[in-house]
Amino acid sequence: MKKARDMAKASQARDGRRKSMDTPAEFAGDSSSLLTEEQLKCSICLKVFTDPITTPCGHSFCKSCIIQSWNTTQICKCPFCKEKFTKRPKLKINVTMREVADRFKKKISSDKSRVFCEICPGAKDKAIKSCLHCGVTFCESHLEPHNIAPNYKKHKLINAVKNLERYICQKHERPLELFCRDDQECVCQFCTEGDHKNHKVIPLEEESGQRKSQLGKTQTELQQMIQDRQKKIEEINDSVELSKRKTDKEKSDSVEFLTNLIRFIERSQAELLEMMEEKQKAAEQQADGLIKELQQEITDLETKYTELEQLSHTDDHLHFLQRYTSLCRAPHTRNWSEIRINIEVNVDTMRTALSRLQQTLNKKLSRNLNENLKETGLKMRQEYAVDVSLDPDTANPYLILSNDGKQVTYGDTKQNLSDTPKRFSKYSMVLGKQGFSSGRFYYEVQVSGKTEWDLGVVKESVNRKGTIETFKPQNGFWTLILRKGNKYTVRDDPSIPLPLSEKLQKVGVFVDYEEGLVSFYDVETSSLIYSFTGQSFTEKLYPYFSPALNDGGKNSSPLVICHVSRKTE
Repeated sequence: MKKARDMAKASQARDGRRKSMDTPAEFAGDSSSLLTEEQLKCSICLKVFTDPITTPCGHSFCKSCIIQSWNTTQICKCPFCKEKFTKRPKLKINVTMREVADRFKKKISSDKSRVFCEICPGAKDKAIKSCLHCGVTFCESHLEPHNIAPNYKKHKLINAVKNLERYICQKHERPLELFCRDDQECVCQFCTEGDHKNHKVIPLEEESGQRKSQLGKTQTELQQMIQDRQKKIEEINDSVELSKRKTDKEKSDSVEFLTNLIRFIERSQAELLEMMEEKQKAAEQQADGLIKELQQEITDLETKYTELEQLSHTDDHLHFLQRYTSLCRAPHTRNWSEIRINIEVNVDTMRTALSRLQQTLNKKLSRNLNENLKETGLKMRQEYAVDVSLDPDTANPYLILSNDGKQVTYGDTKQNLSDTPKRFSKYSMVLGKQGFSSGRFYYEVQVSGKTEWDLGVVKESVNRKGTIETFKPQNGFWTLILRKGNKYTVRDDPSIPLPLSEKLQKVGVFVDYEEGLVSFYDVETSSLIYSFTGQSFTEKLYPYFSPALNDGGKNSSPLVICHVSRKTE
């Protein structure tokens, strides 16, 4: 290799030509040769112009730079010379300057990627080949000895490259022509006689060809991964948009409800105040009448008293006896004790009306809030819906699963299935394929037409072969069951019977792993049935199903995993 380099230097000495009249390489043949890079730079971003515009004062800037500069100040002026403008100039792209700048960028990019001859003195010609034996890159004229000299014809030539040392073994200074499959690295011929002796070594071209043939598959896989992630982005955006629409709808409904409630309160308040005002006016009118009547009675009684006083002093016995009978007769007056009772009754009536209004208001508010909470609660759970399908490897041999893995029924004949470790051999149970060890998930199951069933979640390590003492949380079961057609029970510790007024048609199951929560919902009424709270999950949880025995055909309907249809109202 040293000899080859010496010969190359001799060739360089022989070829002393120099292109004294040539334009410098960076500007050769380019309209930008009259301008330097500094003259093509924007004074704001200090980069070559992009869409340059020229201000009235004659200075040029990138369009985006000058717009951003003017948007951040109230005074419109040139960022370079500080000349102020009475109004913002209308921006137009300097087409000529843009073409020059674009050509300059392309020239710089081309020069950076171009490989030049290492032998040419002064202005160097473009290289076309690199010799791995000589360790030198040649232009067409300096490559000529490799085409005619017999000693050079065995040299390994490749297309001109930068960093030629990367293609040469640094230990043996020989071309890296082979690939060691044992160590997965490129080697030279001498390497195979040393560190890589007895290794599986093949030519670089062969290894490269085989790997290129695999690129198509890898590219397809990468493209699929990209598409999957783009689809996931779309799903997330759709989910956010759906959530926003639902939130806006709930906000609108809440505002409407509260507005109607305020109107109801105001209307009821007005009616109550009007009633109280009318009662007060009636009481005042009654009081005025009664006072007048009392005053008249007082006047009459005072007159009679005066007459009796005068009669007591008379000596005319005949006159005394004639007047005594009429004056001592009982006066015609009202029983005034009753009047007080009548007024109290009126006040009690108003209090009763106020109490009834409060009761009506409380009932209305409670009913609407409960309905809203029920709807909102289930909607929030349905946001975590997952696609659940049954795992045939876990199904008891008596269970029959649909082809799509969404339905399970109990068969009267035991199927001939392999007894895998995952399979339930003693009880009619089956699990979902997917397990969950974090986060939240929700699914729905149709249970209509059945008289017995079990639903819920179980931990991965539950007993699948022997007798299970209790189907309760301490043994890894969090379940809701139906027995005898109408007896619903939660298998908590202890079990809790549920007096449900309506027969369940579709059950929703929600799990929050971190919160230790398992909840069951009546999907038809959007109401919560029961929640296991404060649980401690330490392993995977799986959706759990048991259709129970057929009971002579009375319980032959399947358990059906449903697509979750989120309510929009």
